[in-house]
Order: sequence, then structure tokens, then C-alpha cells
Amino acid sequence: MSMIDHTGLTVSDFRKSKAFYLRALAPIGYELIMELPAAETGDSDTAGFGTPPKPDFWITAGKPNVPPIHVAFRVANRALVDAFHKAAIAAGGHDNGAPGLRPHYHPNYYGAFVLDPDGHNIEAVCHEVP
Repeated sequence: MSMIDHTGLTVSDFRKSKAFYLRALAPIGYELIMELPAAETGDSDTAGFGTPPKPDFWITAGKPNVPPIHVAFRVANRALVDAFHKAAIAAGGHDNGAPGLRPHYHPNYYGAFVLDPDGHNIEAVCHEVP
């Protein structure tokens, strides 16, 4: 059972980042589950992504986090890491580490890293033996 219920980050261009995350996270099964406009939150536009029915990754319009944040999404297999990386690059992300083994973390650590539009380091990782 996962101990972290949800997390999020602040983005400078809400529409651009929402479009990025819609495309980048789709291969790992994430969807836009909830969107709350500033009029409703009383502060900023907010969007929650996750696997239905609950969002667990949120973006909020505003001044981006400094320094940028690192968020890693655990996936079930290496093919999903590859698919995430390809989709995130196609969505406008910048490569920050192509899919591959990272044995300095542990022998089966297979991950890929992409910088989102604000420079946040977004990762998909698989810990399973192929």
C-alpha cells in the first residue's frame, strides 16, 4: 500500500502544463480526473490527474516551485517507462535521461526522466525484474 496520498506542483502556464501532462501521463494510465477553476478554489486554477477514480497528482497555476520539483511515477513494467518517455517528449518535454537501467540506485531500477515546461523533473520508474 502506498503511503503518499497525493502530491503536486505549481506551474507558470496552466493550459500548457495541463496539455503536457494529459499527453505525457496517458501511457501510464493517468487521466485528468478533476479540474477546479480559480473561481471555485478562491486562488488558482488546479487540475488533478490519476488513475480513476481518484487524482493523486495535482498542478496549480502560479509561480513555479524553485528549485523545480522531482516527481517519480511507479509503473508496472519497462515498456510503460519507454512509452511515458516517448509521449512526454512528443508533448514538448525535454529529455533529462533516456529510458534505461540505473544500477547505481539498485540492479532493477529502470527509469526515464523528462523536464516539463517549467523544468520540473518528471520520471517514470519500474523496479520489477523483466
